[in-house]
Parts: sequence; structure tokens; C-alpha cells
Amino acid sequence: MLQQVLVVAIGGSIGAALRYLTSEWITSDGFPWATLCVNLIGSFLMGALAIGLAENMISKDLALLLGTGLLGGLTTMSAFSVETIQMIEQENLGLAAGYVGATMLLCPLLAFVGWKLSGTLLAST
Repeated sequence: MLQQVLVVAIGGSIGAALRYLTSEWITSDGFPWATLCVNLIGSFLMGALAIGLAENMISKDLALLLGTGLLGGLTTMSAFSVETIQMIEQENLGLAAGYVGATMLLCPLLAFVGWKLSGTLLAST
């Protein structure tokens, strides 16, 4: 159990650092592009990772490191929630609705694409 906790902690610290760096690299013009990007990328990769785990192509420890740890640290529902509230408080209702809509539509869509792409790639090997 302790080994799994450490694996998740290592992955989480890397993911959180990558999320921070992304927020430094991607400038915001009133829209939280960095959060949207990490959530879209994380969703795509989680979809791909799920197939790898389901098909026994990766170990449970690697799934903990990459999925629960790295992607859990990279993606962020809490920042999405606060940024949405801030846009609403600033009366940017259209921007807030676009952000929520894009996140809620594109994240599952990209997870599905990652899932299918990974499944196709695994089936061809």
C-alpha cells in the first residue's frame, strides 16, 4: 500500500508541476486557456491509458503513476470551477457558458478519441 501511495505521489508531483508550467507558458486573455488545455490533454491521455490498463498492456503501478498521479495532478476540476465562478462574478456569462460547454463536451470527446485510438493501435500490434 505504501508503495502505491508513493507512486501516486511521484506522478502527482510531476503532473502538478506540469500544470503550473502550462499556466506560465499559456497566457490568459480573460479566458482560462491553460486549464482548458491541461484538462483536454489529460482527458485524451486518460482515455488511452484506460485501454492500456484494460488490455493488460500496462501494470497497475504504471496506471497509478500515470493516471491517478500524473494525470490527476495535471488536470484540475477545482481550477475549472473557480475560474467559471470568477467569470460569472465578472458578468462574463457568455465566456463562462462557453468555457463550461467546451470543457463538458470536449473532455469526454477527447477521452473517447484517446480510448478508440489506443484500442485501434493495440489491435494492430
